[in-house]
Amino acid sequence: MVKEFERAGFPVVLMCNLLPVAQTVGVNRMVPYPLGNPSTSKEEQHLLRRSRVEAALDALATDIKKQTIFKVEI
Repeated sequence: MVKEFERAGFPVVLMCNLLPVAQTVGVNRMVPYPLGNPSTSKEEQHLLRRSRVEAALDALATDIKKQTIFKVEI
């Protein structure tokens, strides 16, 4: 489905754990997904999730020419 949106001209970011699978199916923009760790505080989990969402928004705004895995902070 991601490829169809891209083909229609809409940039898409896939947030996922299985990056090799996403690469195999041809996803262009990928952000590592782990959005929580039950052994951390709620504040730390919030910061982790926020960093992933910010990375995804940055990925949407980035012009790319090939498949790209965007790095995240924290």
